[in-house]
Amino acid sequence: MDRQDRQFYSLYLTRFAGGFGFITLITLLPEYIDLYDPSGLVIGLFTTAFTLAQTAAVVPLAWAGDRYDKRGVLLVGCAIGLAVYVAFTFVASSMGFVLARAAQGITVTATSLMSLSLVGELAAQGTRANHIGKANAARFAAGIVGSLGAGALYSTAGFGAVFAVVAGLLALATLFVWLFVSPDGTTVGGVPFTDLALNRRLLTVSSFRAQYAVAVTLVRTWVPIYAGVAAARGGLAYGAVAVAVVITAEKFTNMVCQPYTGQLSDRFGRALFVFAGGGFYGMVALAVPFAPTIGEFLSIPSAIPFLGQLSPAFVPLVILNGLLGIADSIREPASMALFADEGTDDGGVASSFGIRELVWRPGSIAAPLLGGVLMAQVGMQWVFFVGALAAFSGVGTFLGVLSHSHGTAALTRW
Repeated sequence: MDRQDRQFYSLYLTRFAGGFGFITLITLLPEYIDLYDPSGLVIGLFTTAFTLAQTAAVVPLAWAGDRYDKRGVLLVGCAIGLAVYVAFTFVASSMGFVLARAAQGITVTATSLMSLSLVGELAAQGTRANHIGKANAARFAAGIVGSLGAGALYSTAGFGAVFAVVAGLLALATLFVWLFVSPDGTTVGGVPFTDLALNRRLLTVSSFRAQYAVAVTLVRTWVPIYAGVAAARGGLAYGAVAVAVVITAEKFTNMVCQPYTGQLSDRFGRALFVFAGGGFYGMVALAVPFAPTIGEFLSIPSAIPFLGQLSPAFVPLVILNGLLGIADSIREPASMALFADEGTDDGGVASSFGIRELVWRPGSIAAPLLGGVLMAQVGMQWVFFVGALAAFSGVGTFLGVLSHSHGTAALTRW
């Protein structure tokens, strides 16, 4: 393995560790909801606190990465993460959990933004989406291991053991980055956000991304909630291990497909993959609340080997979440590679990814609050209906702006 490969694999390990920590909290979210019995608004804050902290951290972290050393910023982010996941073991209330989630948002932003920026900078343009797809595949592999492992470990040993494993992985990733990733010699003076904010391609894809953030945040957050919370709240009341299986389906299909769809995006362009993935995601999201109806119509058994008595909705929900993973794998590496292309050309790849994060934030902050209110006031199925509507609105806007600004053939050539 040459030095370049060691750098890539160290960054993939960082993506794995960051993804493991993130998915652990998603998997255990129903347990915290049932433990603390929060209001609908506080349920929304469980996710919104995380995204608010991410939003506040994006600009200074991206500026520091482009102005100084991305590797150094990444190491600091990993160190903060170690402290944060240890702190989760001391959480004893809803508001304590909200504060810990906010701190988690900072470390997830630092590790994700810097690792992706370094991958985008190290990779040549003709292989960029493929390398980004591999980095994302590492994150989704962590999602699989993390969701299954967190559910099983929590059931046998509690919260403390789960967070000890997360901290250990981050420590290993920190060591590998320190040993094998070269200091970043690419520095940019000033504030690259200024020029990149007016980049026509980034503005075009942002017209989609701003709305799609609502779709993904609602659907990705509420699938495990739908699977795990009590029936009185509109959920299916599955245990932690069953919820982990549901989550794993999306992570597995995304992990398997992303390197391949990224390679296709390197060959055939970016726009078509963004459009097709977004539309497919909306169609699948519409079907999620009908998992019980699908299961009953197909007479699917409610007893699942190794998991016990669940309900006929379980298998359809697993399949639907797997399809959501396929849909997102079509979109994500193409979208990320586009931001990396534009940022690398202008010398501010961290800022380009920072813009990508900022465009996502308004929707990802508002969506959990909206989802909590919808869940409490009109029923959980409306969370998925609104998520699907946001996906369809995003792809429609993207197609319109793309055709107007770049020509009618841009969808297949851009």
